[in-house]
Amino acid sequence: MAPLTVVDRLRDLDNSILIVILVFCVLILRYIQAQGSLHKVPPGPQGLPIVGNLFQLRGDLLSVFNKWQRAFGDLVYLNVAGQPMLVISSGKIATDLFDRRSANYSERPRMIVGAEILSGGLFFAIRARDSVWRSMRRATHEAMTNRVSRQYYPMQTTEAVLLAMNLLKAPEQWNKYLRRNAASLIMTMVYDHPPIQSDSDPSVRDINNYAKKLGVATRPGAHFVEFFPSMMNIPDRFSKWKRDAKYWFERYTSVFKNLVHNVAKRTDNGNIRPCIATALIDKASVYNLSEQQIAWTAGTLYVAGSDTTATVMSWLLLALVAYPDVQRRAQNELDTVIGHSRIPTFADFDHLPYIQAVVKECIRWKAIIPFGIPHCALQDDWYNGMFIPKGTICIANLQAMNHDPRVFGSDTAQFNPGRYLDATGAMKASSSDDHYTFGFGRRICVGRHVANNTLFINAAVLLWAAKITRAKDDMGPLHVEGFVDTGMVIHPIPFSCAIEPRFPEVSHILAQEKELLLQ
Repeated sequence: MAPLTVVDRLRDLDNSILIVILVFCVLILRYIQAQGSLHKVPPGPQGLPIVGNLFQLRGDLLSVFNKWQRAFGDLVYLNVAGQPMLVISSGKIATDLFDRRSANYSERPRMIVGAEILSGGLFFAIRARDSVWRSMRRATHEAMTNRVSRQYYPMQTTEAVLLAMNLLKAPEQWNKYLRRNAASLIMTMVYDHPPIQSDSDPSVRDINNYAKKLGVATRPGAHFVEFFPSMMNIPDRFSKWKRDAKYWFERYTSVFKNLVHNVAKRTDNGNIRPCIATALIDKASVYNLSEQQIAWTAGTLYVAGSDTTATVMSWLLLALVAYPDVQRRAQNELDTVIGHSRIPTFADFDHLPYIQAVVKECIRWKAIIPFGIPHCALQDDWYNGMFIPKGTICIANLQAMNHDPRVFGSDTAQFNPGRYLDATGAMKASSSDDHYTFGFGRRICVGRHVANNTLFINAAVLLWAAKITRAKDDMGPLHVEGFVDTGMVIHPIPFSCAIEPRFPEVSHILAQEKELLLQ
């Protein structure tokens, strides 16, 4: 490439100045348009001239949104540099809009960095609704229905046994083993990959790295270009955020393609075992998906399923340490139903209502993606006399919904699985997941059945095998309310715990099960 001349540099500078002027003009126009309807829209905080509430979307957004809910109610309207935004903190309102009016609210807002550049428009969870999205969604739905998900029981049981063995061996490395467990399971389900032995495996690093980058890129207010799309015209040499996102898209496209290619090669050699990638390859013509689209469909499951499962399990460990009475009650149920001669299995599911409730409560207690993924209004709408303009970005404050005392009682900050049980100790009849964490409508989490099953067997085997307490040398406070925000997902503040066998035969029984399951 020839070096840039002075004229070239001046031309680039002139273009950049022109872009800034255009952005400023568009900004003023959008702000005036948004101001024109403020008397109809839901209440919200006062913003600055021109930029509106843009600079208020910084720091701990969970605290900010909760403060606004207390001040303005369950619907809070923001004007973000002319872009209308709605923060919804009521499960009823979210259900009314996203479920009952799903035709208008199932779209995603434009996510320039996360969806268009970093993912090339191929990470279907954040892709706009079109024919490709429908094909990707259909393919993954058919691979993860409640009925089909039962075929993953052996893989999930294997990984639950390996997790319990690893945690008993080195409890101080619990975070490492939770990440290995989640990554290994999703690799087996999606790509028929043998169990991963370490969290230093390149596959685990790839998952964690991409998930972190995507989480940061899709966070509300993370990039000014989301509110000023004209910034896309700034040359790449002046836009590190754009160069980096393009680089990582190419890098992960190669990773995902190689994983699917390895599955296809094994199939061609006659080594055929069921996995999601095999189903995608076999039905590529049915779904009308290209090779790259298949790679990213599988890759979406690979990334989304691993990071979230490991994070929920980390909150479960913290809850078991912080609430020993919950642990004792769960283990009493396991001892009554299972005894000490075998591990729990999925055949025991209906006989372990308290373990089911522990899983539900963990997902409710800490919505690990506290704002979900934003929705977008396709057309103007009205709700309870309040106007919602076309193009409004709608953010579901899932943590607030899951802690709504009108729904879950006055003790929502407490870890209380009993809220899901009736007076006899059986699960209360319900037509939902009893929390809002999996999302809504046509955008509800496609892997929720697999996730629930994974968490159930992990919790059941671990609680059957181990007693979990605070580490003796951990003298500091246990941060139950605090969290570490990595972009989209929130993790517990690091803590130490002791994990010991509950009875002498544990190690022997787990070793036997491992040998049988890995045959």
